[in-house]
Amino acid sequence: MKQGEKQNIKTNSAYYITLTVVNWIDIFTRKNHINAIIDSLKYCQKERGLVIFAYCIMTNHLHMIANTNEPFLLKDTIRDFKKFTAKKIISQILHEPESRREWMMEQFSKAAQKSDKHKNYMFWQSGNHAIELYSHQFVWDKINYIHQNPIRATYVKEDYHWVYSSATNYQDMDSVLEVEKIVHKLITYN
Repeated sequence: MKQGEKQNIKTNSAYYITLTVVNWIDIFTRKNHINAIIDSLKYCQKERGLVIFAYCIMTNHLHMIANTNEPFLLKDTIRDFKKFTAKKIISQILHEPESRREWMMEQFSKAAQKSDKHKNYMFWQSGNHAIELYSHQFVWDKINYIHQNPIRATYVKEDYHWVYSSATNYQDMDSVLEVEKIVHKLITYN
């Protein structure tokens, strides 16, 4: 495989990952759904060895640069994160106020019908668009891409104004999620 080519998640490597909601549904416009993501990421950091170097939660997808500490495997942690958050957010949609409930549940149901792995509802698109980090330049290109995402979407004028992003961490500001900043930290590239 060529450097930077899309590949599966491996053990003990750092990856740029994108998790996307099926049909690009803007689900993370509701605070309860965003909090489900943040709480689950915090749990994975504490209990599943997840190390997050950079992240941004947009309205319909999540970007991360991450790896896991041994004995955990990144592919397993991400799989479990996706499974748990899908169930949690589907439950929130069904049991909490949601004006788009019928439309969203129909979309998740239709997506599941096209999948061999999902029974009733499919929340996340298949795959993680995982790209293994391979150089210092690539890492910083991805960090900048992640942090600039809300600016490109015209949600904010400065990256650190987006609350659900590690741009605040890199500016030494209060943040909703702690990360391991890549400043002088050495990442091993395979």
